[in-house]
Amino acid sequence: MNNYDKIGLHEFLRSYPRMAVKPASSPELHIEGLCEFTGSSATNGSIADCYNLSVVVPSIFPRDLPIVEELDHKVPRNGAYHVNPGGSLCLGSRLRLLFELARKPTLVGFADNCLVPYLFGVSHKLRHGGKFPFGELPHGLPGELIDYMNLFGLRTQEQARIVLRYLAIKKRRANKLPCPCGCNRRLGGCHFNRRVRQFRKLAERSWFRSLS
Repeated sequence: MNNYDKIGLHEFLRSYPRMAVKPASSPELHIEGLCEFTGSSATNGSIADCYNLSVVVPSIFPRDLPIVEELDHKVPRNGAYHVNPGGSLCLGSRLRLLFELARKPTLVGFADNCLVPYLFGVSHKLRHGGKFPFGELPHGLPGELIDYMNLFGLRTQEQARIVLRYLAIKKRRANKLPCPCGCNRRLGGCHFNRRVRQFRKLAERSWFRSLS
């Protein structure tokens, strides 16, 4: 990754001055350090906090998501705080994160729309208990399918699963298949195809194959 201006690296480091780029032999960009933030919501007030993070940014960012780990074990390592078995933070369903990132496809956009809301939720839970203030999904693929169902505007998880399969194959082939919305038309002849095209712009077919 050599176009740091395009992904907003310098803006990110200005926004989080206690974080720094770490040397790495891989093409990924490694950023590490103290992430200081202030988050708020209308119903849960404002919280200022700090976490020691490692952020590994893939070479194809923003068409794939950074992997974030919390280094000091301030975040409890269990499912109640949405930490994956390997130690990375589960910031949300992967397609939802990519969809949010597309609103501002830079590192600051990732921090604002994906990372800080999760950290705010963790800090709120650590201080006050209860559930995450912005809601929670079941763990793993079942929870992701619920979110994708809502993201696509569909009625069932099976419909969402079909959309993922269509996004993982060539557009011309998918357009000949029955539309997942249940209209009894081909995808190419249904208005829902506009929604599918919106998501096709976010990532390569191989990325969508990794979701199922």
